Amino acid sequence: MKALIVDDEPIARQVLREGLELFPEVVVVGEAGDGRDALQKIAKLKPDIVFLDLQMPVMSGFEVVRNLSGPTLPVVIIVTAFDQYAIQAFDAGAIDYLLKPVGEARLRTAVERAQTMLGRPVEIAAKVDKIASIQPPVAPRNRKVVGRTGEEYFLLDLDEVLAFQAERELVWIITAKQRLLATQSLRSIEERLAEPQFQRVHRNAIVNVNHVRKMSSMSSQRWLITLSNSLQLVVSKRQAHNIRQILRW
Repeated sequence: MKALIVDDEPIARQVLREGLELFPEVVVVGEAGDGRDALQKIAKLKPDIVFLDLQMPVMSGFEVVRNLSGPTLPVVIIVTAFDQYAIQAFDAGAIDYLLKPVGEARLRTAVERAQTMLGRPVEIAAKVDKIASIQPPVAPRNRKVVGRTGEEYFLLDLDEVLAFQAERELVWIITAKQRLLATQSLRSIEERLAEPQFQRVHRNAIVNVNHVRKMSSMSSQRWLITLSNSLQLVVSKRQAHNIRQILRW
C-alpha cells in the first residue's frame, strides 16, 4: 500500500514515517507539509492511504478532503492532537483516526482497517464525501501542547508553558522546570494558539504573559522581560507596543 503523510509539523511526519516502517505492507511514497502540497502529491503519486492532519495553516485537512477529485480516491486516516476534531471526522466517515503522539498499536489497527477498504472505490468515495460535508468544529479551549524529550512525549496544559523559543530549526517549549522539543514550527504554534495570554515578543519567541514577572527598559523601544523561571528575553521593537498593551502599561 502506498501511503502519503500530510502534516505541517516535520517532527510529526518523521514520527509517523518511522512508525510505518514497522509495516512491510506499507510504503511511504511522499510527505506534504500543507494542504495545497498534499493535493498536488495525491494527484501525482496516487497513494492508497493518506494520513491527514486536520489542523494546518493555509489549507486545513477538511479543505483537502473537499478538494479531492478523480475516479479513484485514497483511504483517509485522520491524524490530530484533538479528540473533538478526530471524533467528528470519524463519525462523518473517516476510516480511522489517530491521536498524536501516535502509538504502534493504534497505527496497526488503522493500517489493517485501511487494508479492508482497498479495492472498494465506491465505499471510499462515499466516506470521503461525508467528511467533506461536515463543518470543522471549534477547537477546544483547554488544549494540550505536545513536547518531546528523547523518545518520550509529554502532554502539557497551556498554563504550564512559560514560552516557546526557536533556535534555528528547533523550537523549545519552556516550562518552569524543563525544556521540551516542540513538534511544530513557531509560526504554526502562533497560528494555533489563539489565546490572549500568549504573545509573540520576538521573531524567535512567544511568551505566556501570565508568567512575565518584570519588564526592564533597554531603550525607548526595546524591553527585556523576565519570566517566572528567571529566563530573560528581549522584546523586539516591532512587538514592544503589543506587549505593553497586554500588560496594560
